[in-house]
Amino acid sequence: MNRTREPRRPRILYLSFYFPPSRASGVYRARATANYLAQQGWDVTAFASPISFLHEVIGSVDERLAETVDPRIRVERPPLSQFAWERDLRRFSRFRGLSPVMAGKAYRLGLSKIFPEHYLSWAAASVRRALAMHTRRRFDVVLATGNPFASFAAAWMIHRLTGVPFAVDYRDAWTLNMFEEKPAYPDGHLAWKWEHRILRDASASIFVNNPLRAWYAERYPNSADRMMVVPNGWDPDLFGQGEPVEAASTDPTRPLRFSFLGTVNNTQPVEQLADAFERARRHPDLAGAQLHIHGHLGYFKQSQSELMKRLGLADPAGEPGTDTGISYRGAVSKTDVGQVYQDSDVLVFLAGGARYVTSGKIFEYMASGRPIVSVHAPGIAAQDVLAGYPLWFNPNSLDVDEIANSMIAAGKAARDMTPQVRAEAQAHAAAFTREAVTAPLEARLRAMVKRTIATGAEAS
Repeated sequence: MNRTREPRRPRILYLSFYFPPSRASGVYRARATANYLAQQGWDVTAFASPISFLHEVIGSVDERLAETVDPRIRVERPPLSQFAWERDLRRFSRFRGLSPVMAGKAYRLGLSKIFPEHYLSWAAASVRRALAMHTRRRFDVVLATGNPFASFAAAWMIHRLTGVPFAVDYRDAWTLNMFEEKPAYPDGHLAWKWEHRILRDASASIFVNNPLRAWYAERYPNSADRMMVVPNGWDPDLFGQGEPVEAASTDPTRPLRFSFLGTVNNTQPVEQLADAFERARRHPDLAGAQLHIHGHLGYFKQSQSELMKRLGLADPAGEPGTDTGISYRGAVSKTDVGQVYQDSDVLVFLAGGARYVTSGKIFEYMASGRPIVSVHAPGIAAQDVLAGYPLWFNPNSLDVDEIANSMIAAGKAARDMTPQVRAEAQAHAAAFTREAVTAPLEARLRAMVKRTIATGAEAS
């Protein structure tokens, strides 16, 4: 009797250094991509950072986010040398302990001659582990996301050694300094050589917005036809069991609550935000208003103190010494973001950079259906996403008075909110769910799997 076997699932290797339980900003795109591929029938193996790196160097993790990773995804964690970050002499290797100068020279030689990132050792370990796994059961395609961009180099090397097609996802720019809008490296730098060969051989390269794609297409015209845009999006499954944040009536007797949710960093106009909010609170409509900062202050443990001072928060606990109305509320698990939005009247979109910056957080902001106040330089790519959102208040300037006026207008909109307006806002956001924005990428990856997978030809 003939038996019809189920066709083997296409197998993808996903090189994503920042993967749950990492709390890095790019982790949500990585998590959503891997989950979506698994849901679409892919056999997904993700290579991620060592857990020790997240605890010892980054300084924080989000274990609850890790629980949202599809259980069908296999997560591997190749080793990483922490040479660049290690400060404990007791943990130095014997060679480094006995010959620190020579060890430093050898390390820097690798950065200047092999690959210019501290994550080189992770990339090399990823290649070795990928080849061992590929020998046992073939990968059909490799997808790498950066940063770090050593993942791109690993994907390229795997392709060279096995012939497996690969794609690279620029969730961040590599050779472009997005905040200064100029090349990040001088002519002749090793990064340019690597990027040239990677884009030359990649079957696809993915960018988060059109300005970034255009910048790279201009510099690599022979690869432009293989470039595509996959914007960031928002995750319905992390918004209260997959439902949009519901409308909450704003008590007219309660002071308004403004919120920022995300990572505060040194590229953002933090001082302008603090000054504008102080001025806005002078208006009777915003009397007693509060601005809650939810998330992280900087990407590393040592960043918090400086950013708290820039926000006017001298107390380590985050409570203002004077009545500025600003308070730091600490980190929020990704699984709790829906409650933050539920408790907020107005959201503050604080962003650094210029025309190449979108920020993944803006998609969540729109999905909440709350008024959004922009605090960023005019002309950033996020404005293309916000265009058409009916509750967007954009001063289109970093002038403190104009930002304050936008905050006042947003506060009035929160008081006057109707179910119809909120529904219109959430309808605009519906076009940016992760599923909607990731579907074209999944289709491109399937097209890259050129060979037909024979039924039962390989071990499952």
